[in-house]
Amino acid sequence: MTQTNEYVRRLRRLDCCAVSDALDKLELGGVVSGVQQAAGNGRLAGRVITVKLGTGAPAPGEPRHLGTTAIELGGPDDVIVVEQRTGIEAGSWGGLLSLGAKVKGIAGVIADGPVRDIDEAREMQFAVFANALTARTARGRIVEKATNVPIEVFGVTLHAGDYVVADRSAVIFIRTADIERVLDSAEAIVSREARMAKAVLAHTPISQVMGGNYEFMLKD
Repeated sequence: MTQTNEYVRRLRRLDCCAVSDALDKLELGGVVSGVQQAAGNGRLAGRVITVKLGTGAPAPGEPRHLGTTAIELGGPDDVIVVEQRTGIEAGSWGGLLSLGAKVKGIAGVIADGPVRDIDEAREMQFAVFANALTARTARGRIVEKATNVPIEVFGVTLHAGDYVVADRSAVIFIRTADIERVLDSAEAIVSREARMAKAVLAHTPISQVMGGNYEFMLKD
């Protein structure tokens, strides 16, 4: 197993609250609240493939449907993240793309922009996080500008190869340069909270378990 795959494996074991606490401790950003899981169940985690959508002329070269390059690049450890911040109501992702990504084993999609065919994604249990839904096609409205270039989503600048974890609490982006120390810190927090939970189950008074130690646990 490569180091990248090992990072993804570790990230999948962590919920967003633990990762958020680790980012607080390390004084790092990347937490995005309010993005809904529109399809699929459970946690989504992986390495980022970026897709930038916009208006005007598409990327140079042979015409391709938006999102297809990212799908063909991806695999089970990858999450496709789409920037569609044009303000135009047009689908940044759709049903056939979800099917193609599921066939490739891609972990899921996160879109800053409208997504369509969400019922199809739900039927195939393909993970989609998005901030809006629509029935409107991208055709004649938006085009793909590039794949695996820097994008801005939900106010976060994101690069191909960065990491993401998402659940019903948040979507969290982690820079490649920070992933190891974020994982180490989050795993330590989870271990500490597991000991606290064990104490609660052993009938230690909750006020004792969640006293000063809890308030200052990120300081250690």
